[in-house]
Amino acid sequence: MNKFLIAASFLAFGFSFAQESAEPAMDKDMMTWYHKDFKTTGIYGVNTENAYKFLESKGLKPKTVVVGVLDSGVEVDHPGLIGNMWKNPNEIPNNGIDDDKNGYIDDIHGWNFIGGKNGDVDADNLEITRVYKIYKPMFEGGATATNKANQAKMPEEFAMYMKAKGIFETEGEKAKKNYQRMNQINLAIPTIVKLMDGKTLSPELIAGLKPANSDETFAAELLSNISKGPGMMGKNSTEISSMVTEQIQGGLDYYGAQANQQYSLTFDPRAELVGDNYADYSEKNYGNNHYEGPDALHGTHVSGIIAGLPHDGEVQYGVASKVAKIMTVRTVPNGDERDKDVANSIKYAVDNGAKILNMSFGKSVSPGKQYVWDAFKYAQDKGVLLVKASGNDNEDIEVDIHYPTNFKSPTDEKSFLTNLITVGASTDDPESLRAGFSNYNGKMVDVFAPGQEIYSTVIDGKYQYLQGTSMASPVVAGAAAVLLAYMPNLKPYQLIEALVNTSNKSTVDAKLPNDDKKTFDQISRSGGVIDVAKAAEYAYNNFYMRKAAAKKSTKTKKAVKRK
Repeated sequence: MNKFLIAASFLAFGFSFAQESAEPAMDKDMMTWYHKDFKTTGIYGVNTENAYKFLESKGLKPKTVVVGVLDSGVEVDHPGLIGNMWKNPNEIPNNGIDDDKNGYIDDIHGWNFIGGKNGDVDADNLEITRVYKIYKPMFEGGATATNKANQAKMPEEFAMYMKAKGIFETEGEKAKKNYQRMNQINLAIPTIVKLMDGKTLSPELIAGLKPANSDETFAAELLSNISKGPGMMGKNSTEISSMVTEQIQGGLDYYGAQANQQYSLTFDPRAELVGDNYADYSEKNYGNNHYEGPDALHGTHVSGIIAGLPHDGEVQYGVASKVAKIMTVRTVPNGDERDKDVANSIKYAVDNGAKILNMSFGKSVSPGKQYVWDAFKYAQDKGVLLVKASGNDNEDIEVDIHYPTNFKSPTDEKSFLTNLITVGASTDDPESLRAGFSNYNGKMVDVFAPGQEIYSTVIDGKYQYLQGTSMASPVVAGAAAVLLAYMPNLKPYQLIEALVNTSNKSTVDAKLPNDDKKTFDQISRSGGVIDVAKAAEYAYNNFYMRKAAAKKSTKTKKAVKRK
């Protein structure tokens, strides 16, 4: 699932529900906090400008780097992105012909693997729902002897099914109850207005409520809870009604999608809209060129962090805004990405020239993980760096695996790949450096990067603060693009080494769940937050100059031999 952290709580009703993000004050300095230099400001930004200064001081000239954004879609004509969108040089726009013969017609800015001739997938199931639906008949739906035989024949699938079943039954029931609760509150809004009787909210109003029936009793309880919220006293019934309606709509949308689509065993938009044979992983020529899709907010925000350009007074800019172009590959719906689409998206981006892929998504089970791993290896063989978000569950991903993963087993000491970097999210507060939602692990998370309250491009030409490891991952993708633009011979493992070895470390309390007393330097391989300027200097001295010296030495030896 690609979603940014859905973090805000509406506690006025005595429980929490999710909305997109709280908006910090519109301080222009804080809009770009993630670019700051830790050494001079004390804020763990990534030191963007000093990286460019260092590289340019060495006389290096950048080459454009194409970054593939595998996500929900991108608003390609956003004023802050349009100047940095990749354009397929071998495709003639809108002529209905596959000019470059890559199997995809009119793929000017990328491709959409979750759409087809009948439209585009918006919401989809969670992967645990699909696994539960497929495997329940095999393991629990028939004769006991047959079920046990299947369990013995397919132990890995059975273990995956049991994990999916536990999550599906627990979280699916929560989603249904929360959706019912949201509907109940929504229906109570007119009764709240009636009880207020044209008065403003005050302690006297609350004390004087005399509900005449169960509906009014429920509305009175809600109004009492609302009154405890900051700044609520003194508001009139119109203001209260408007505020509650807006907040509840967010909850209805969020939990409605969960209850009616993500956890639904009957909801399946795939067959009608995409039209592929989903079970056939060898199939790759499906989809359409609808780059934006029904909801491109997430992918547009991610793209701006990588390569956004300031305009019309907007100060936000991407880490690699001077050197990167964005290729959009629509892969992730409002629900969980499908492994077939992930594998095909990686191969499409690699085959069409992307050198870095950002993957701000993840899920708890992965029935087609081998196909995804094959695509990872394909990217590695082609020299392409993969950048992946660690996830927003506040979990240790060695215990609670977050797919796709670059470890075949959590007990493995090392990744089986050399081209994937996994990213946790950090904050602008040096004393609470790990974002409270971020997943972590001293072996399986490589680095941390800014991911809380990140200001970037969103749909309709606008900008917004969002947060999540989905935001931290593109910070790292942008950083890698800067290094690769000026030193194009760097290998993925060298980019990773430079970013890991030069991170700014911290020993503050990582504030982990379950009273786990680890410091920030213990919850990732790097022990800190990336610093692009330091990484640039490291890569220049340890890889670029050594290669240049080796090349010079080879030329000298050949010249001596000729003499």
